[in-house]
Amino acid sequence: MSQQENVDELVATQTEGYKVGEKKDINELKELDANDESLNKWKASLGLTGTAKERFPDDKRTVIVQALVLQSEGREVVMDVSSPEAIQRLQDKPLVIKEGVDYTFKIRFVVQREMVTGLKFLQQIKRMGLTVEKMEVMCGSYGPKYEDQEREFPTNKAPSGMMARGSYTIRSKFVDDDNNAHLEWAWPMEIKKEWE
Repeated sequence: MSQQENVDELVATQTEGYKVGEKKDINELKELDANDESLNKWKASLGLTGTAKERFPDDKRTVIVQALVLQSEGREVVMDVSSPEAIQRLQDKPLVIKEGVDYTFKIRFVVQREMVTGLKFLQQIKRMGLTVEKMEVMCGSYGPKYEDQEREFPTNKAPSGMMARGSYTIRSKFVDDDNNAHLEWAWPMEIKKEWE
């Protein structure tokens, strides 16, 4: 299968009839309906009431994904995805998951300069070239914030049994309502009898 076919399979679903609103900068959003109490609460929940210092002023990206974190049975495995070099290192050592365990992922990221709406996490798991699972999780809208922001995903159960053990290829993508891909990467995973 070509690289292009893999990318095309990892596309966010679109809600029929939904149109992305007009893009507004932070100052416009702050001034929007300034006397509306419920809207002011919403703006405060997104951190739009103050001025957030940029954590990475030399990085022109709006959303900077820091890590994808696996949590299971009291374990936490942090996969650094903060740079192309870090993503390349993931290729050298597959993530090992014990068969049959419940696990969850969470994503850590920084939003700077502008508000980002409709963030979604997409993931496709393949085994021997066939898709065995696809996931799409709506993460929400986020305003600029110096600190890491994170979103935890629903719990999954790792497959078990002799036929399930082995190597998997995972493609992950973090996109927004405007179909901007803030990060897209592939990484290997193995299901084994025990943790390593």
